[in-house]
Amino acid sequence: MKKIYIATFVLSAFFFTGCADDYLDVDQTESISTSDVELFNNEAGASQFVTAIYNKFLNWDMTSFGWIGLSSITSDDADKGSSAGDTGTDKDVLDALTYNASNPSAESTFIANYDGINRCNQALNMLPKLDKVDANLRNRLTGEAKFLRAFMYFTLVKCYGGVPIVDHLPVPGSDSDRIMQLTRKTSAEVYAFIESDLNDAIAALPEKTAYSANEKSRASKGAAYALLAKVSLYQKKWQQVIDNCNKVTGYSIVSDYASMYRATGKFDSESIFEIYAQGAVPAKGIEGYSNTQGARGTGGWGWGFNTPSQSLVNAYEPGDVRKAATIIFRGSTLYDGRVIPTTVENERYNYKAYSSAYTDAWETDVDIKYLRYAEVLLMKAEALNELGQTSDAIPLLNQIRNRAGLANTTFSSQADIRTAIWRERRVEMAFEHDRFFDLVRTGQAKAAFAVDGKTFTEGKNELFPIPASFIKQADGLSAQNPGY
Repeated sequence: MKKIYIATFVLSAFFFTGCADDYLDVDQTESISTSDVELFNNEAGASQFVTAIYNKFLNWDMTSFGWIGLSSITSDDADKGSSAGDTGTDKDVLDALTYNASNPSAESTFIANYDGINRCNQALNMLPKLDKVDANLRNRLTGEAKFLRAFMYFTLVKCYGGVPIVDHLPVPGSDSDRIMQLTRKTSAEVYAFIESDLNDAIAALPEKTAYSANEKSRASKGAAYALLAKVSLYQKKWQQVIDNCNKVTGYSIVSDYASMYRATGKFDSESIFEIYAQGAVPAKGIEGYSNTQGARGTGGWGWGFNTPSQSLVNAYEPGDVRKAATIIFRGSTLYDGRVIPTTVENERYNYKAYSSAYTDAWETDVDIKYLRYAEVLLMKAEALNELGQTSDAIPLLNQIRNRAGLANTTFSSQADIRTAIWRERRVEMAFEHDRFFDLVRTGQAKAAFAVDGKTFTEGKNELFPIPASFIKQADGLSAQNPGY
C-alpha cells in the first residue's frame, strides 16, 4: 500500500524541491526502483503514474493562490481585493506590477510546473517497462503524459520565456543532466519541444467519446489539437492555428453560458480540457481555489482575493449575459439562493470560482476550464482575420456574441474585427487565466494598464522573473529576464 501511495500522490524524483537554496536535491525514497516494476506491471499500476500528474493540478502551489496571482491579479480584469491591509504575501505588488526576482508567486509557479514535469518524466520512464500492460493502454498513457508535459511547458514559456527543457528523468550525479536542468533554452526551442510533445500526443490519444464516464477528465486528441492551435496562436503561426482548430471535432458551444461554471457543467459539450475537482476529502478538490476568492467580511466565507475590476465591468456590452455569470455583485442573490450581504468588504467577486456545495471547504468542487470550444472558434476567427479572410472570421465571432445574447457585430474591416475579437476574448474568457498573456501577445498591455493608472514597462513586464534562487543555483548557466 505504501508503494501505491507513492506512485499516485508523490511519484517524483523532484529535481526542483521546495528548498530555495538547492533545486537539485533528489530524494531517492520517492523514485521507483527496478525491483518495483512488477508491482505496477498491470493496468491499474500503469494508470497511477499518469493519474499522479493530473493530481498535481489540484495542489495549492500549482493551480491556486500563486497562479491566481500571476495569471489573473496581474491583469486588468482583476484587482487584489481582500482587505486593504492584507497583501496576500505578494498580491499587492503583483497587482501594481512592482514585483521583483524574489516574488513568491513567480517562484512557486516555476517550481510547481517542474514538479509536474518530473512526474511526466517518471511516467514516461516507467511505462515502456510495463510489458504486461496492454500496448494500446500504454500508448494512450504515454500520450496523456506528453500532453500534460506540453501543457506545463506552455505555462512556463508564457510566464518566463525560455526555460530549461528537462526531457527525461535526470540521473542523480550526472553532470550532463545537471547542466540540462540548469540551462535555459530559448523560447523558440521551448515552443518546438511543446509542439513535438503535442504531435506525439495527437498520434496516441483517443477522441473524447472513447473515454468512459469516469475518465472524462483525461486528455483527448481534441485537447491536444486545441492546445497545439493555442501554441501556434502565441507564435502567430496563423495557418497552423486554422488547421489545428479544424481538427477539433465533436464539440459544440452550450446554450447557457453560466451553466459551464457550475457542478452540472463539468465535461459538457463545450469542454475540451478542464482540471477536475471532485470536492472535499475523501474525494479531491483544488486546494484553496474557491476559498481564497470567496466573499470576505461579515456574511462572507472566503479571503476575498482576485476581485473583478471596474475595467472588466465596463467591458461588457448592455445585455451581455456573461457579465452576471462572471461577476458576483455585493447585495445580489446567487443561483443557489445564497444572498451576498452588503456587509462583505469588496463590491465584486469571481463567480467562476464559486462553489455552492463546498462553499466553506478548503478543497472545492469547482473545475477550471482551460480549453473550451468557444476559444477554438475565437482562435480560428483571429487567425482567419490576420490572414485577410475577414469575411470568414465574422460568422465565428458572431456565434460567440449570439450565445451571449448580443447581436451580430457591426464591424467589417480587418482592423476593427481584430479589436472586436480581442475584446470578445476578454469578456468570454474572463477569470480563465488568459487575460494577462493575451494582453502581452497582442501588444495591448501598456495601453490597457495605463487606463488603470499602472505602468507596464515594455521590455520587462512581458515576462515574470525567473526565481532568484534558481538563478543563484544555476551559477552562470542561466541568466535572469531583463529588468529584474
